[in-house]
Amino acid sequence: MAEPIDITIDADRCMGSGNCLFWAPETFDLADEGHAVVIDASATDEPRLRVAAEGCPVGAISLWRDGVELALGEGA
Repeated sequence: MAEPIDITIDADRCMGSGNCLFWAPETFDLADEGHAVVIDASATDEPRLRVAAEGCPVGAISLWRDGVELALGEGA
């Protein structure tokens, strides 16, 4: 079984588009300040987490496993 994925959101970069919330509503929410927050990293499977991170228009979401950032995009 793969190690769990940790999700980091750069709040300074996040523009609150809600794309992550669209792809993984069990994992993401929008804070009152308007930026995305992680509510349950384990609630969404890895393929959908990747789509959510890749769909961030400003690249504010990064995915990590065992302290190593996961590559996103084609060929990852």
